[in-house]
Amino acid sequence: MARTARTAGSGADGRRALPARAAFIGPGLLYVTLFMAIPLVLVFAYSVLTRGRFGGVRGQFTLENFQRVLDPIYLGVIADSILIAGATTVLALLIGYPVAFAIARLPVRWRTAALVLVVLPFWTNFLVRTYAWIVLLNSEGPVNGALQAIGLVDEPIGMLYTPGAVIAGLLYAYLPLMILPLYASIERLDPQLPEAALNLGASRWRVFRDITLPLTASGAMIGAIFVFVPSLGNFVVPELLGGKKTVMIGNLIRDQFLTARDWPFGAVLAMLMVLLLVGLFALQAAISRRINGRSAHA
Repeated sequence: MARTARTAGSGADGRRALPARAAFIGPGLLYVTLFMAIPLVLVFAYSVLTRGRFGGVRGQFTLENFQRVLDPIYLGVIADSILIAGATTVLALLIGYPVAFAIARLPVRWRTAALVLVVLPFWTNFLVRTYAWIVLLNSEGPVNGALQAIGLVDEPIGMLYTPGAVIAGLLYAYLPLMILPLYASIERLDPQLPEAALNLGASRWRVFRDITLPLTASGAMIGAIFVFVPSLGNFVVPELLGGKKTVMIGNLIRDQFLTARDWPFGAVLAMLMVLLLVGLFALQAAISRRINGRSAHA
C-alpha cells in the first residue's frame, strides 16, 4: 500500500514537472522541427517527383532522379568533390595538430590571444576572404611576384582556376574548425603520460603514435567532419578560385535549383549530402566507442 502511494505521488510529481520540461525542451524541439525536419521531408518529397516543363515539380512519382546520379558525368563530379574535400581535410589535420600543440603549450595568459588569432578570419566576410585569394594567386599577384623575385620561376605560373587554388581557399576558410577541436583534446591530455613515456625511452614519434594520437583521436575526428562536410558542399570557393574548370557537388546542387530549375534532381543530390553527413557521424560515433572501449579495458 505504501508502494502504491509512493507510485501515485511520483506520477503526480511527473505530471506537474511536464510543463517545466516542455518549457525547456519545447524551443529546441520547435527549432529542429521547423528548420531541419520539415525541410528534409520536403527535399525527400521533391526527390521522388518529376520536373515540370518550365521548372518546378509535377506531382508524378518517379525514381529516375536517383538513376541519374549514376551517370558518369555526375559520378565524376562527386568523386572530384570527395578528393578535393579529402585533400583539404588531410592538410588541415597536418597543419592543425602542430598549431594546436603549440597553443596548448603556451603560457595560460597567451592561450586566449592565440585562440583569438585562430578565429580572427571568421570576423571577416567569407566572400571578401575568397576574393583576397584571387588577388594573391593571379599572374600579377604577390605570390608570383615573390617567386620571380627569388628566382624560383622565370615567368608567372598559373595558380588560379586550378584544383590547388580551390584546396588552398577551402583550407584557409575551414582550418580553424580543425584547430579548435584538436586544441580542446590536447588541452585535456595529461602531460605526465608523454613525459613518462619519454623517460622510459620511447621516441617522440612513438609517444605521439601510441599515446597522444589515440587520446586526441576524438578531437581529430570531429575536426575532420567539421572541415570535410562544408568543404564538400561549398560552391563559392570553387566558383571563384576554380572558375569553370573545377565543379564540385555544391555547384551542381546550386545549378540544379537556380539555373537548370531541375528541383527533383537537385533534391536527390542534396539528400546524398545529408546521407553522407549521417554516415560520417555514425562512423565517428563507432570509432569513438571503440577507442573508449579500449581505454576502459586498458
